Amino acid sequence: MSESTMRIGEVAERTELSFRTLRHYDEIGLVTPSARTDGGFRLYTEGDVARILLIRRMKPLGFTLDEMRELLAVVDAIGTDAADPQVRARLDAVRAEAASRREKLRRQVEMADEFLALLAEI
Repeated sequence: MSESTMRIGEVAERTELSFRTLRHYDEIGLVTPSARTDGGFRLYTEGDVARILLIRRMKPLGFTLDEMRELLAVVDAIGTDAADPQVRARLDAVRAEAASRREKLRRQVEMADEFLALLAEI
């Protein structure tokens, strides 16, 4: 493998995820490290880290592991056939869902801010 790799500790630090979470993602096939050492240690590439960061950004929006897996399949499909209308439609659906979830989260933060303001008045 000619691409530079990093071990799980560096990936955990860069992504702010635990070793356990990264191992779980590997075990369920969500993000599989690009290589392993002779001793079996996971080796990640920049592409692997990009996938992990995409997942990490989905977590606050409440996407399930299956929904994350589906988005990664869409991202992979875009990489191989960006002109496919079905792939584009799936990506548009994910974008719309993400926007809807973000709006819900924004409203929740707004309510939390209002609550904190009320507590400050007490």
